[in-house]
Amino acid sequence: MKIMFSAGEASGDMHGANLAKAMIKIDPEVELIGMGGSQMAAAGVRILYDIKNLGFIGIGEILKKIPFFFRLRDFLFQKMLEEKPDLLVCIDYPGFNMRLIKKAKAAGIPVVYYILPTIWAWHKSRGKVIAQYADLAVSMFPFEEALYRKIGTNVIYAGHPLMDVVHADMTKEKAYRYFGLDPEKQTILFMPGSRLQEVKGLLPDMLSAAKIIRQYARNVQFIIPRASTIDCSLLEQATQAAGVSAVIADDHIYDMMNISTVAVAASGTATLETALMGLPTILIYRVSSLTYTLSKFLVHIKHIGLPNIISGREIMPELWQDEVTPLHIAEQLLQVLQDKKREQQMRSDMLSVRSAMGQPGAVERIAGTIINFAKEKGRL
Repeated sequence: MKIMFSAGEASGDMHGANLAKAMIKIDPEVELIGMGGSQMAAAGVRILYDIKNLGFIGIGEILKKIPFFFRLRDFLFQKMLEEKPDLLVCIDYPGFNMRLIKKAKAAGIPVVYYILPTIWAWHKSRGKVIAQYADLAVSMFPFEEALYRKIGTNVIYAGHPLMDVVHADMTKEKAYRYFGLDPEKQTILFMPGSRLQEVKGLLPDMLSAAKIIRQYARNVQFIIPRASTIDCSLLEQATQAAGVSAVIADDHIYDMMNISTVAVAASGTATLETALMGLPTILIYRVSSLTYTLSKFLVHIKHIGLPNIISGREIMPELWQDEVTPLHIAEQLLQVLQDKKREQQMRSDMLSVRSAMGQPGAVERIAGTIINFAKEKGRL
């Protein structure tokens, strides 16, 4: 059996890697190929295109890259015809993958869509595309499954995959030693994102906020995780330019979260991960003026952070667009650093998200479903 993946971001690389490991455990003979990153490669996927350079966000930014994406889609489709996979598994990245699944469908290759477009937030029309072209859709939330089923999608809900992977591997004492941090100091985790454009746009504000914080809270230290899609040199240059001392680490992200007092994170999967770890978090995000203007008409929800959406209220402060300034970030951080009750309440609110997301074991259930689905399709 040969299965092809298409993942376009660091979070997709992580989900793809976990899925690949579970698939190989179920069927050691399965051959896995596709577009992905270093984590998928390490998990046993033969990478046809490395996603390291796919660092675009926002409508305006992506419009400029349309010719590139068409060429990439055609490249993957050609590989699809050459490799003849039994199944295509698309992971998130809807702007690209929803076009790829049309090509796969035309070529007679069954499609599984994993981590679905957020039609409950915006782009409701994408649901119809999934219903028409995906042979099987895998939802991560019960309310999402109901929405997709209502529009005629063959969809299942097996739980959220992060429930299986978000946990610390070390004791706090060992983690402090591993990262070279002082257990007597408060630790601030800066998570500027996995896209090059995100990091360049958000990290300088985080580091400037760090300089403000040091004026009011001397007993602090900073750590920055490096996403697999970001060069370490970029983070080093940013910290040097800002004059801020920070540990830059490549792995054990959940151990970083476990020893942190508070985090500042770009909107995305990271905010759900920090919530599952019970880590107080300030969500920030900034896009181009065009993207922001269009979002006012296209986005149908009050909050942009998944923990807030799941909770139905703002448990994680959100700073959006012009609100993303060093001063605003520092103010939000100091509220947590200087108020133990505030910190404990946020930790409690974050952990409530875990209880709302179902039972562990999702990755294994999803992998088994996809393997069986591929076998069934192969017999038709």
